[in-house]
Amino acid sequence: MTVWLEQHKPELFDELLTSTQVIDALKQLALQANPPHLLLSGPSGCGKTAALHLVCRQVLGPSWRATTHVLQARDLDKTSGAMAKFEAFLRPEGAGSEDTLAGRTSLDAFDHNISASAGRSPPPAGEESPAPSSGSFAAVSRIIIIEDADYLGHARQSYLRRMMEESSRSARFIFTTHTPSRIIEALRSRTQHVRMPSLTRIMIEQRLESIAHAEELRPAQGVLGDIAHVASGNLRKAIFTFQLLAFRDLLDDRKNIQLLMANSSRREVQVVLEEALRGRVHEWKWERQGEKNTRVLKGAMGALDHMMATHDLDGRSVIDRLHHFLVAGRTHYPDAMLADLLEAVSGCDTKLQRSAQERIQLEELLHRVSEIGHRHLRTPTQAS
Repeated sequence: MTVWLEQHKPELFDELLTSTQVIDALKQLALQANPPHLLLSGPSGCGKTAALHLVCRQVLGPSWRATTHVLQARDLDKTSGAMAKFEAFLRPEGAGSEDTLAGRTSLDAFDHNISASAGRSPPPAGEESPAPSSGSFAAVSRIIIIEDADYLGHARQSYLRRMMEESSRSARFIFTTHTPSRIIEALRSRTQHVRMPSLTRIMIEQRLESIAHAEELRPAQGVLGDIAHVASGNLRKAIFTFQLLAFRDLLDDRKNIQLLMANSSRREVQVVLEEALRGRVHEWKWERQGEKNTRVLKGAMGALDHMMATHDLDGRSVIDRLHHFLVAGRTHYPDAMLADLLEAVSGCDTKLQRSAQERIQLEELLHRVSEIGHRHLRTPTQAS
C-alpha cells in the first residue's frame, strides 16, 4: 500500500501548506548561491520535513537524495552509547579520522543537472539555483539534516558547532525542532531561523479534500472536517488517519472516527490518570515470562510506559493526550480537581520544554496527580 504522505507530498514551494511568508523565506534561502545553515521550528505536523526536502532538492539538484544525510536525534537519545553513535554518523571513518561527513565533496556540486532524473524532479522554486562564481566560495555538495535537534543535549550540540566551523565549507546543516530555546545560542547564531506556524483546521480539511479528489474518494459529509479536527493541527496525523479509514472502507460514517480515536488513546490515558489518582504511581508485580518470574512495573508509570511504547509517543505527545482527555468534557471530575489537574499538566508541559529528561518530568507529574487525588477524593473516582 502506497503511503499517501509520500504520494501526495508537495513538489514545489508554492504547494507547501503553510503561510506565504514562510514560502517566500524558504524560496529566497534556497535560491542563494551560498545558502546558509537552516533551523526550522514549529509544532508536529506543520510541514518541517516537507519543507526541508524541498530545500535539499533546490540546493543540491535532482540527485539530492544521494548526498542528503538524516539523523533522528530523538531516536538516538533513547539508545546506549548515544555520543559514540553520533560521532560515528558525523565521522564515518572513525573518531580519530580527519575525514568528516561535512567535509566530503560530491561531483554533483559542479553540475546540478548531471542527473538524468531532472525531468521527474522539478526545481521547487521553478528554476535551478545559480552556481557560485569561480573562486568565490565552494559549491554546496552535501546537506546534513538533524531532526528533533532539541533532543541532542548541550554536549552533542557543542560538537556540532565545532564541526560547522571547521569542516563545512561545502556542506550545510538543517536542524528541525519543536522548541528552539533548547538549541544552544552558538548553533542558533550560525543558522537562519524559519518559524513554521501551526496549521488551521480549514487548511488541513482543504488538503484532505484535494487528496480525496485525487484518489477518487467520496467520504460522507463532515468526515474530512472531523479528521481535521482530531488532528489538532498535525497534517501528518490527518493524512495517516484519512488513509487508514479509506483502507478499511470506514469513510461512510462519522461515528467511525470517534470509535477510532477512542480506541487508540482515550482508554489508555484514562487508565494512567486513574491509577495516579488512586495513589498507585509505582507498583511492582511478579509475572511469569517464559521460564522465570519477572518483576514488572505496573500502576500509572507502567501504564504510561506501555502507552508510550505502543504508540511511539514522546513526552509532548503524552501531554497533548492528557490535556485533550481532560478538556473533552467526558469526565466527571469535580471542577476544583479538574482545574488542579490542568494546572499540573500545564506545569509539566513548561518543564518538558526546558529539560532533556522527559521521563523525570512525567514521573513528577504523576506524583502531583496522586497528591491531587488524595486532596480531593476520599474514594477512587471513575471517569465516564
